Amino acid sequence: MKVAVVGATGLVGSKMLQVLAERNFPVSELIPVASERSVGKEVEFKGRNYKVVSMTDAIAAKPDVAIFSAGGGTSLEWAPKFAAAGITVIDNSSAWRMDPAKKLVVPELNADVLTKEDKVIANPNCSTIQMVVALYPLHKRYKIKRIIVSTYQSVTGTGVKAVNQLFNERNGVAAERAYKYPIDLNVIPQIDVFLDNGYTKEEMKMVNETRKIMRDDSIRVTATTVRIPVVGGHSESVNVEFENDFDIEEVKDLLSKAPGVVVVDDPSNQLYPMPMDAHEKDEVFVGRIRRDESQPNTLNMWIVSDNLRKGAATNAIQIAEYLNSKNLLS
Repeated sequence: MKVAVVGATGLVGSKMLQVLAERNFPVSELIPVASERSVGKEVEFKGRNYKVVSMTDAIAAKPDVAIFSAGGGTSLEWAPKFAAAGITVIDNSSAWRMDPAKKLVVPELNADVLTKEDKVIANPNCSTIQMVVALYPLHKRYKIKRIIVSTYQSVTGTGVKAVNQLFNERNGVAAERAYKYPIDLNVIPQIDVFLDNGYTKEEMKMVNETRKIMRDDSIRVTATTVRIPVVGGHSESVNVEFENDFDIEEVKDLLSKAPGVVVVDDPSNQLYPMPMDAHEKDEVFVGRIRRDESQPNTLNMWIVSDNLRKGAATNAIQIAEYLNSKNLLS
């Protein structure tokens, strides 16, 4: 099938091309798309070079699916134009996630909501994806009441400018910054802009997206999102209160059998998930699984995933794979 990747020259767009190739998605024709200043540049896919084209030319080429990773403003402007041409859009920005008319999808959880009529489909926030993949099997068994999550997010979540800042600081090079403050040897307790309630947009994304994906508005969520000097991979400390009590061994068993989850939990041998272990992997890794002894029916866990893969590119391509398997793209 014809596949357009919008934002093909960016960090996530490049990862999408890599994941499409790795997963042998049935691409008969690749259409790499980027901003006007990148038109004519080349990207590599499966050993071939492809010229980047404009949005208008991409629509004229009539791809079956367009996977967007080009920012919210671009998605708001162009996704409806692609959809109007009959092209299914899978969008990685925050533009459509909380639109009640658009589906917000993590395939392991809720791909069943998709129909042929869904022409703009939202990919959730990276930090939300990895958390709900791990929590959903537990929610089905014990019913979640409340989630307290603190994130430790890598600089690739901001983009290449942030990666450059980290290494420039490490090498003593004065250059343009992505962040107001140094990131090397530092921790910045702000991701995205602050809102009137004192939370950041990133924190409220986790609150609202979790409820929408889980299809349960009764779940209470509070989040603190933090940027750390790690190149790739987001980590999360999650405290989750259930309506029903649980057995720790059953929790581990449920997680080990859950699609897309790998349990790494052996404290006696100092085995637990770390970003370096999740690098270039599609799974969500869970460890430090233990009962919260301060209140009933409450669990602590540590969740790690590669934010550019499952947190972005892989999840989007899994959506495309599901649509293709169910003949929802024709």
